[in-house]
Amino acid sequence: MIKIKKTIKHVKLLLVVLINVGVFYSCVPTKDLKEANNNLPSQYVDQAIDSTNSAQLKWKDFFKDENLTKLIDTALTNNQELRIMMQQIDVAQNEVKARKGEYLPFIGYGAGAEVEKVGEYTRNGSVEKNLEVKEGEEFPEPLTDFSAGLFASWELDVWKKLRNSKKAAALEYLSTIEGKNFMVTRLIAEIADSYYELIALDNQLAIIEQNLELQGNALKMVRLQKEAARATELAVKRFEAEVLKNQSHKFEVQQEIVEIENKLNFLIGRQPQQIARNSEGFTDTQLDTIFSGIPSQLLQNRPDIKQAEYELEAAKLNIKVARANFYPSVGLKAGLGLQAFKPKYLTETPASLIYSAVGDVVGPLINRNAIKADYNTANAKQIQAVYEYEKAILSGFIEVTNQLSKMENLKQSYALKENQVEALTASIDLSTRLFQSARIEYIEVLLTQREALESKMELVETKKDQLMARINIYQALGGGWK
Repeated sequence: MIKIKKTIKHVKLLLVVLINVGVFYSCVPTKDLKEANNNLPSQYVDQAIDSTNSAQLKWKDFFKDENLTKLIDTALTNNQELRIMMQQIDVAQNEVKARKGEYLPFIGYGAGAEVEKVGEYTRNGSVEKNLEVKEGEEFPEPLTDFSAGLFASWELDVWKKLRNSKKAAALEYLSTIEGKNFMVTRLIAEIADSYYELIALDNQLAIIEQNLELQGNALKMVRLQKEAARATELAVKRFEAEVLKNQSHKFEVQQEIVEIENKLNFLIGRQPQQIARNSEGFTDTQLDTIFSGIPSQLLQNRPDIKQAEYELEAAKLNIKVARANFYPSVGLKAGLGLQAFKPKYLTETPASLIYSAVGDVVGPLINRNAIKADYNTANAKQIQAVYEYEKAILSGFIEVTNQLSKMENLKQSYALKENQVEALTASIDLSTRLFQSARIEYIEVLLTQREALESKMELVETKKDQLMARINIYQALGGGWK
């Protein structure tokens, strides 16, 4: 009969606990997750639907210039920002290990020694005195205490708070890896851009030097014409001024070359030195066809989009972690060891044996504002992560669209500038002969030489823009990190 009453009592207690848990569930706030929109068009504007994608090429296969590939290879080893990013990856990896350890049992060991002397006219002192009288044996004074043992604690992850926290940390780790990959794509693109800018400056410098030689000859001619009374001092001064202007421009270009070389040296993590390069035949550089694939491939190829996706998934798990804080946590604690007031008694078991086992349930009841704030913050961050993900997708798609259009327009522009250069180059010799025969004024010779120089410089600039557009479309498609 007594056993039945105890059983009924235990059942009632269990029902009370279940009812309280149900109340906790009903009081926990719930918000709907915002879903991300990752829909993209089936094809790019004016592009055929073809899954062939240049982003699948490794960067060593994409760049054919041996000097450039050496620079990139060195940068991937020595670049300071990339090294810093690698340390961030290590930090994220260690965070995963730390979160994993939180939901596993903690087991430790301990040993201690204590000495205590209490007054006789205290509770403990009077008890000790009475024991001495009854037992006829003196109580150790001062009292020493020696102990050694093992202890364990374990929070039962009933609501998966700790496991979700570990999964979120793992996603953050993957996010940092994608962040590193994105940094690699930008680093490679920046090195390639700077390299071709350097070669373009070399060619512009060569054009200026060629033009200075032509203008020097023209200046001699005008001086001879003046001596023959067929030209004025004004013509001589105008030609001298043009020569001086281009000599000044030459030094400006030389300074730009120094700065671009040092920029490349910084990117590859070394002291300033000359950059090995082959600048000949720059304007004759042939451009390989770029295959853009289909827009949906951006979701897998672009590291920044994948990084934003991992961040979004981690934000969703963090909401679950924040929500689990409303529920009671269940913990277990246990200890096993030896304790005695003299070291020689420690080995006398079971007299010196001590053990304990504790189970507890702790949950928030009143003043849950901090928990609610954390939950609301987690929801806000999840919405923010959705927008970041959508922004990364839209940004990637627009970048590809812009670069595809730019490549096509630069192709048309370059063809027209080639014809312009040919026409103006031919007109230099023609204008010189006409001036010698007194059929045109000196100003026309001057303007023809100036326009020819500008057209050649613009042709080099356009070729550089074509090469940069090719690099940028490769990066925009998600190439370069493999």
